[in-house]
Amino acid sequence: MSVKLIADSGATKCEWCLIDGGKKKKIMTVGISPYFLNADQIEQLLLKRLVPKLRDVVVEEVHFYGTGLSNKNNALILKTVLKKVFRKAKIAVETDLTAAARALCGRQKGIACILGTGSNSCFYDGRKITKNSPGIGYILGDEGSGAYLGKKVIQYYLYQTFDEELMVSFQKRFLLDPIEILENVYKKPLANRYLASFAIFLAENRGHYMIENIIEDGLNDFFFTHIYKYKESWTHPINFIGSIAFGFKDVLQELCNGYELELGKVQKAPMKGLIDYHS
Repeated sequence: MSVKLIADSGATKCEWCLIDGGKKKKIMTVGISPYFLNADQIEQLLLKRLVPKLRDVVVEEVHFYGTGLSNKNNALILKTVLKKVFRKAKIAVETDLTAAARALCGRQKGIACILGTGSNSCFYDGRKITKNSPGIGYILGDEGSGAYLGKKVIQYYLYQTFDEELMVSFQKRFLLDPIEILENVYKKPLANRYLASFAIFLAENRGHYMIENIIEDGLNDFFFTHIYKYKESWTHPINFIGSIAFGFKDVLQELCNGYELELGKVQKAPMKGLIDYHS
């Protein structure tokens, strides 16, 4: 059995797993995205933060899954760097959506969805993604994502739609004034992550009718805008991956029941499924 190195990377963190026979070793580094790091920076990060922890193991296969890799130039940059660092290895670079599909469906057909900071979905035929409802980013889309739900939380607070109980809870939880919130959203980088950080308020206040409405409406928007676009949704399980999906699994189940769909797997992260897939 060949020695394999699997990576699941976002923009902020990257989880690696070295599979050597029956042994598995997990390693964490900062995120690797060609949108934020150039080729030299990626190479130095790998040489300083990853390679020393592999302890002279000769890696024969590298399977790298990450954000921003649907851009062919980004994928080429990353593949070139990985080939330079792991000279004897076969290199494969895939998108985070492919990671979700393989982790959730293995080699079976199904709908694979990501509900994390952002959102995405696809139909996977057991070998490759054949359909993808387009993701248009957090400003115009990302229905059901942490950024989408967090935006609703902020709207309810700034418009004072929340009742007094939730207004007080929000103020105590975040200690922010409206001007500070607006500056973070409109003037500072990574506004999508900032918006997504407010989704925790929903998890912490489950049971309140306003909170439940935001969660259900936000996830329903994802079903209506994306899952409804696949005719395969009525004949194959709907699988989810990501922190939002995992945290609000009960709402996903209720929506699937209401739409007469089959809820498949719901996982927080893809690594375990990717290990199974590549093993």
